[in-house]
Amino acid sequence: MKFKKLTFSILILIILLIVLQVPFKTALVFYERNTDNLEAFLPINKGDTFQVIFKHSIHLTDVVEKYKVRDDLAIEQYEIVYEEFGIGMPSNALEGEKFEYKNGKYHVSSLDNIFQTLKIRNGKTVSENRLVWGTEKTEKGHMVQFNKYFIPGEWYTILVERISLWDYLKGVKISE
Repeated sequence: MKFKKLTFSILILIILLIVLQVPFKTALVFYERNTDNLEAFLPINKGDTFQVIFKHSIHLTDVVEKYKVRDDLAIEQYEIVYEEFGIGMPSNALEGEKFEYKNGKYHVSSLDNIFQTLKIRNGKTVSENRLVWGTEKTEKGHMVQFNKYFIPGEWYTILVERISLWDYLKGVKISE
């Protein structure tokens, strides 16, 4: 009888360990530099959009980069919005893109930039990076400061992937 209880307990433990490792939720995942150290994650679905807003270090105005999660979990950049020309800012649109000046801001849209990963540094000198999501569901969406979750000056690798229940439970979920 003891042997059956022990065998049953071990079987339950093995099943639990397997279930904890099975990917079950799609998320925008932030890894520290080029490691597999998961710093934080944002649950997200295919077709959802998100934005990374950063303060340009030279002209100190916001630059908004807009992204969409593709069906293959790649990240598609579809628009950039900024207020001033300067280092790193496009001065025109490439073929197939659209360049407009609306409401005091420059918009470069119809971008077709596809990324498997993004490398983003949380600003150190001007540390005002923000993450926005849920804008397709509400007018404003949700916004958090990077500094709430990330160390100023550090680099992060961002990608969309399916995370396991274990990662979900042990990780830091980004929320307002």
